[in-house]
Amino acid sequence: MMFLKVHHITSGDSVTARRPVTHTPGTGDVVAVCDRNLINTTLRDGDIEVHISDGFYGTVEADEGAVREALKYAANINLMGKNAVSIAVDMRLIDAACCTMIRDVPHATIYRV
Repeated sequence: MMFLKVHHITSGDSVTARRPVTHTPGTGDVVAVCDRNLINTTLRDGDIEVHISDGFYGTVEADEGAVREALKYAANINLMGKNAVSIAVDMRLIDAACCTMIRDVPHATIYRV
């Protein structure tokens, strides 16, 4: 299980509908996914310190199917953890070699334009 939060971003009066990737600047879904064991922890690696908070990643647990569905529609994606990143790799949204490692935890950010 993972934690999943979809941040709906709108611009002016336009509301982002559930559709494949939007190309309107300032709109779209920002999807944040992190492995369950990482929520509300802080990772430190040299000068890097990352707090993985439920404020950003949410408090709703999601299975792989729900995560895959959310990733399909996201304009921006933030992934933290081996399970979360492996789903995006499997969906061919990112190459595992492009991930940032914080200690032994992979992190990826994907922007669709």
